[in-house]
Amino acid sequence: MTTDTPSPLRDMLQTIIRIVALSMAVFQIYTAHFGLFSAMVQRPVHLAFACTLVLLIYPAAPDYYKSRPYPLILRIFDVLLIGLSIWALIHLTFTYKTLAVRGGVASATDLWMGGLIIVLVLECTRRLMGMALPLIALAALAYARYGDLIPGKWGHFPLDLEQILSYQYLTMEGLFGIPLGVSASFIFIFILFGAFLVASGTGEFFIQFANAIAGHLRGGPAKVAVFSSAFFGSISGSAVANVVSTGSYTIPLMKKIGYRKRFAAAVEAVSSTGGQFAPPVMGAAAFIMADMLGVPYLEVVKAAIVPAGLYFFALFWMVHMEALNEGLRGLNKEELPHLWPVLRSGGHLILPAFILVGLLVMGYSPMKCGLWATVAVWVVSALKKKTRMGLGQVLKAMENGARGCLEVALACACAGIVIGCVTQTGLGLMFSGLVIEAAGGRLLPSLILVMIASLILGMGLTTSAAYILTVILGGPVLVEMGVHPLAAHMFVFYYACLSCITPPVALAAFAGAAVAGSRPFPTGFESMRLASVAYLVPFFFVYSPVLIWKGSAGAILMATITATFGTLALGSAMMGFMLRRLNLLFRLLLLIAGLGLIKPGLATDLFAAVVLGGIYFYQRWESKTAPPIEAPVKSREAVKR
Repeated sequence: MTTDTPSPLRDMLQTIIRIVALSMAVFQIYTAHFGLFSAMVQRPVHLAFACTLVLLIYPAAPDYYKSRPYPLILRIFDVLLIGLSIWALIHLTFTYKTLAVRGGVASATDLWMGGLIIVLVLECTRRLMGMALPLIALAALAYARYGDLIPGKWGHFPLDLEQILSYQYLTMEGLFGIPLGVSASFIFIFILFGAFLVASGTGEFFIQFANAIAGHLRGGPAKVAVFSSAFFGSISGSAVANVVSTGSYTIPLMKKIGYRKRFAAAVEAVSSTGGQFAPPVMGAAAFIMADMLGVPYLEVVKAAIVPAGLYFFALFWMVHMEALNEGLRGLNKEELPHLWPVLRSGGHLILPAFILVGLLVMGYSPMKCGLWATVAVWVVSALKKKTRMGLGQVLKAMENGARGCLEVALACACAGIVIGCVTQTGLGLMFSGLVIEAAGGRLLPSLILVMIASLILGMGLTTSAAYILTVILGGPVLVEMGVHPLAAHMFVFYYACLSCITPPVALAAFAGAAVAGSRPFPTGFESMRLASVAYLVPFFFVYSPVLIWKGSAGAILMATITATFGTLALGSAMMGFMLRRLNLLFRLLLLIAGLGLIKPGLATDLFAAVVLGGIYFYQRWESKTAPPIEAPVKSREAVKR
């Protein structure tokens, strides 16, 4: 709990934490293989493990007693909270079957247990993630209880405390709803899969592999950052955690070859954020989206392929344009690993990823796929002595998997509280009506309002929590206006993820700035510039779902090709460089051309192609007839930015 706790007590505490974490991992692996228990057993047990670990790992007052041992009275308080959380949750697993006998009427004990577990979930979330999400949940609960006092369209019918507690605790529409269900089944297994990948050295292999391929190219370390951070960002489910981990390696390399501090931090932040909507895992949100929409998981993955491809292609292009504009080179080949030795020593570690995708395509459930992919990591790692995972490493990976799921589990539980309040009060329908009324029934203003709401609601939250909170309000608005349900969910999801790099609460960008030593807010705005495609593409796949694979094969192929050229135009406009530096007029024309190419449609494609081709050939002619423009020599002040 604190670093100055007496050693024997600290060692005992760590042993208890390890035992609880391993027990949680064993429970999840067992149910993933042999089948889930009923929802009102699986979800409370999963939450009981999560609350216990949070209360063990995160003390009540972590900073107050820095210079002295953790007080016994606070330790007793934490143990008491652990006991109460287990009691309240296990009580539900033993009594939920009697609800039918009682006609669904909650007993006094049920109400006390319901109130107790809501308070404990909010406290655990506060310790783990700060005040943002608990405050949102408290506001939702306050609205459910006192919203009938609000005059006009924002009010609702009266609800007493008994109705709210029974709805949250005894049904699968509140605390134990879909979000916690997905956490207790799919998400844990994929977090465990990520922990096994890290333990086997797959992360190190991917960075070496990317460096061997692209490290020597112009701006090579930045391109390596895009590749490696996107891969691990998809699995981790937290852009901020990914920035801190992979960024500690990639950001110094980018700075070493001459990228500005602010740009290096932004590249890492944008790459890690993009991993959240990169298939096949999408930060675990793919599974939640599939469950909420009632569609096969592969439908969500297919829908994410083209937008994610455009995002990362644009980022690669902009990184390359920056390198050309600044006259940067890659790393010396002497500093880089060689490709074939890297593949010989760790190439086998790629196999589990192919196994995972193969099983998903064959139609197995995501939970089974994640489990067998995790087993495959352990088996494949044994092929080489250097990567072989012994029993100690396997147990450590299981422990890290349990620790890694805590944010998602508590965020999903908290989000379930909010969803329960929204559905019980009818706020979702009221919000839809108010947005449509404010937008005058027009789609474009509605999209803009939902975009702003998603960016605000997603601030400071993990991927899964941000998506859940935003889609329960924003999704119905768009569906009611005729938007394809999958496009509506993807639209909201994109902006919930982009809140990580959108000031004023751009946590991923701020984390990158801390690693790079740059100023936070300029880094956030630089991140927005690099992610410009992601701010625009959702509007286009709402108007034309062909970009999310809703259409004929020919239409999808044509839209993908033209949108790819559109990202080139848009990236060059944002960076002010193509073959040479661009003046303001050319940048404006390329911006228009990029938008025209990304938006499916023959007329806009032809116009934009003419503009893009004209500027390209003009600059090519200019390069042959005019002397080259030398990249400016950076001052120390410029490099520090």
